[in-house]
Amino acid sequence: MRKYREIIRIYLKAQLAWRADALFNMLFVLAKIMFAYLLWGIIYDNRSEVAGFTFQGMLSYYLLSAFLSQIEMSKCISEEMTARIRNGTFSKYMVVPVNVQGYFMAMEMGKILFYIGFDVIAVLIWKCLFRIQFTFTKSIMVALCAVIIILLGMIFMAQLNYYLGILTLKYQEIGTFLMIKNNLAALVTGSLVPLALFPDAVLKIMKFLPFYYVVYLPSMLLSGKCEGEAVSGIVTLIIWCVIMEAVLSITWKCYSKKYEGVGI
Repeated sequence: MRKYREIIRIYLKAQLAWRADALFNMLFVLAKIMFAYLLWGIIYDNRSEVAGFTFQGMLSYYLLSAFLSQIEMSKCISEEMTARIRNGTFSKYMVVPVNVQGYFMAMEMGKILFYIGFDVIAVLIWKCLFRIQFTFTKSIMVALCAVIIILLGMIFMAQLNYYLGILTLKYQEIGTFLMIKNNLAALVTGSLVPLALFPDAVLKIMKFLPFYYVVYLPSMLLSGKCEGEAVSGIVTLIIWCVIMEAVLSITWKCYSKKYEGVGI
């Protein structure tokens, strides 16, 4: 564990060299909430409720989902792996005395710990600026379950992006995979719009998939909705994380043999 703590510390410090990224990260959060405020302000002009959300409830959801979307930074794993494999410098990760997957997950954690404070500031700015009446669950247990789901969701997304990174060992270019994943993830995790707006049949299917629990469910739980799904959400994500870990193990054993330590 000490080795992974050191990796987290190194990447946490490394972010200080990219201060502009922290600023733009805050601006992305602000822009997303601003877009939601303008869009839903028009939609709620002649109605008091949409899909069970009041206007203030919808803004509360977007505050939470924007925050969770920004701290989910696992896409850097697949991007880093792809770049290193293609330029032939991935070998260093295969010889360091730590698990390769553990290294990249520790790298992600270091970056998250740096940016999380800026994302909180961005959310608080909009809450105060637009005087959003933030709705928050009154149940400590539900809030605790939401935190657990958030952590499990980030682990799953890290596993997914690590898997996509591994695919570079065989396919060399996975830009198409990353583009599809990034665009679909924004939709199916509830980052763009609450999944409650989807048809009931689609929503029932989504509950069997892990993406439902990455942004949407924890945002709903923290805002006092869907509290009956807290425990089932934890169980579902644990099952998906176990399945994904088995897939990673098999894929790594097959594809790592194809890496020759040279780039293109």
